[in-house]
Amino acid sequence: MLHYKVRVLCICVLGLFFGAANAVQLLDPPSTPQVSNITVFVAKKIVTMDPAIPHATAVAVSDGRILSVGSLADMKPWTDKYPTKINRDFATKVIYPGFVEPHAHPLLAGILFNKPLLTPSPMPNPWGPAFPGVANLPAAMKLLKKYSDDIKDPSKPLVAWGYDVVAMGKVPDRQMLDQASNVRPIIVWDLSGHDMYVNSAMIKAYDITPEKVKSIPGVGLDANGQLNGRFLDIPALMYIMKLAGKDILSSDEVPTDYMYINDLMQQAGITTSGDLAFGSLNIDMETKLMKAYTNSAAGDLRIVPVVYSEPFIQKYGNNAIKEAQNLKLQDNDRLMFQGVKFYSDGGYLPETMRMENPGYIDGSLGSSNFKSAQDFAGAMQPWWDAGFHIHIHSNGDKGNQNSINALQLMIDAKPRFDHRYTINHFGIPSTAMVMKIKVLGAVVSTNISYISERAQLEYPALGMDRASYATRLGTLVRSGVVTSIHSDAPVSAPAPLKGAWTAVTRRDVYKDGKIWAPAEAVTVQDAMKMITINAAYTLGVEDKVGSIEPGKFADFTVLESDPQTVSAIKIKDVAVVATVIGGKVVLVSQTKKPRPFK
Repeated sequence: MLHYKVRVLCICVLGLFFGAANAVQLLDPPSTPQVSNITVFVAKKIVTMDPAIPHATAVAVSDGRILSVGSLADMKPWTDKYPTKINRDFATKVIYPGFVEPHAHPLLAGILFNKPLLTPSPMPNPWGPAFPGVANLPAAMKLLKKYSDDIKDPSKPLVAWGYDVVAMGKVPDRQMLDQASNVRPIIVWDLSGHDMYVNSAMIKAYDITPEKVKSIPGVGLDANGQLNGRFLDIPALMYIMKLAGKDILSSDEVPTDYMYINDLMQQAGITTSGDLAFGSLNIDMETKLMKAYTNSAAGDLRIVPVVYSEPFIQKYGNNAIKEAQNLKLQDNDRLMFQGVKFYSDGGYLPETMRMENPGYIDGSLGSSNFKSAQDFAGAMQPWWDAGFHIHIHSNGDKGNQNSINALQLMIDAKPRFDHRYTINHFGIPSTAMVMKIKVLGAVVSTNISYISERAQLEYPALGMDRASYATRLGTLVRSGVVTSIHSDAPVSAPAPLKGAWTAVTRRDVYKDGKIWAPAEAVTVQDAMKMITINAAYTLGVEDKVGSIEPGKFADFTVLESDPQTVSAIKIKDVAVVATVIGGKVVLVSQTKKPRPFK
């Protein structure tokens, strides 16, 4: 009887392993080395993020990859055998692994940062002076009218970006936007990226009627059943995108738009960026663009696209998963397709995220994209079964609860090891959620701007406590959850060192520099992990980037000083001198002028 039980147990265990075989996150071995000429970079300090050799002063590079790390003398076995160049340009600088932006939308950010801006906070410009921001609603409306008046053709649509409902104190509608123009079609895209607002001319120009949009959630109607110009959250926004995509996305401007975000990220020290909703604009166009950009010598980023499930399902139906998998065939050293994205709930910025008891202070609860965790799990299960690394947009406490419970249900249906299920943003977390995330083996990537930019704006709707402990970094780190921080560009500008500064100090960017939930602060070392090796792990590319180790891509960020030795308050002010991608040096001074990629 005992032997029988042992046999049954063995069969069950083997079933678990073989059932999850397609889901394993396999390490991708480096390509066969082609060592010829070696370059050794010498620095005052090299911070490797490798616990075995945490600090060094020299790193040898050949064929775009790292050969050896240590002192210059340690390089001798290599330099004695191969022709070698010693690069001492950074001998007085500090080198870190190239920063990794785990959650951004590079193409969308490049496009929107180049649109007429309405952001309340300053927005950096890699090629010129920063946009100063708009102080209040009258200033925003005055600027919107100026944008319209500056366009000579009255029929040409105006697309403005960055309006902040909370900062401005009003949700736009068509009557409000008609004050800027009742002739020109106007689209105002909000700062969160989730909502759009249009004027009467836009509704008329594109023949949008209540009947045509009655089945689309988030399309606003007034008391008379007529369109009020509000298109709230992703399904409604995608409807406008389909209608007016050509007005938002100009093929002539895209190469320059992409280099805009390339240079903005390069100046922030970023060498790898996730693209966390690939296909949202146009699958075919984005695929061609990614191939062209990552094969262009002008580009200075590696891109890790994560496909957005909805447009793939709409375009390919039952073949959506296969088509998403086939994108891996497009991979090259600078393009690595990895994973799929779903949305649990609404946005943190416009206060549409789905809340649980006690909800928003005004009694509202926000919006959810799924009725229950069961529905959510059902939508994701085919992708889970196919072995995809799943990323979740999840903000409110109810949204987070559904995201976590859906993971539990999928694990119950089909156990997986190293599934790397990633909860992105994690706006309103609880200690119970963090504990459950740890048990289930999930990963968290938090939007750090929820503290630096948003806490001051959101506390009237959330209360001081929940606004303060948004992004519970300290709790996550103490619980052993792999955690990274991100900008979600274009929601906020990509700025890893500013993110690290916020994680360490918990200060906001306003004049008083208020500290929010200081118990959730982390050490500088943990903060730097969140923008290097942990960020790489979040994207599933930690075997390629994120630390300075032999075999990995030779991607570095060169800094004027070490964020771990300056005073905490100065971390965000540490200057980026250069980036190195695959051994190629790119000075910040080289990325200050407009240029398209070819």
